[in-house]
Amino acid sequence: MNTTGIIIADDNAQNLYLARFLLEQAGYTVREACNGEEAVALNRAEMPSLILMDIQMPGMDGLEATRSIKSQQPAPLIVALTARAMSGDREHILAAGCDGYIEKPIDPATFVERVKSYLTKVSE
Repeated sequence: MNTTGIIIADDNAQNLYLARFLLEQAGYTVREACNGEEAVALNRAEMPSLILMDIQMPGMDGLEATRSIKSQQPAPLIVALTARAMSGDREHILAAGCDGYIEKPIDPATFVERVKSYLTKVSE
């Protein structure tokens, strides 16, 4: 069983449920944050291996939360979970400090493998 800690930060309850369900079925330990402020606080408390960060959230958005988390050391990998897939968005998201990008809606058939590929980078 994999116990790697993952935080999912998303203000949409359905997105949180699906991502959490898929990851927990694969054996990962998952915590949830409903906004950027919660993600920053949960990162300090949990020190996860990976944060899946929605970009558009009320209050502190995902990019601001990413910058805040990346300023703390050690910083986990942060992968953007976003429906923003227009030209230039990926570069903007990566420039803010995200280590990767997964488009929404997530594909249940490939989601866990994509997350696993980022976690492999953590263990190298």
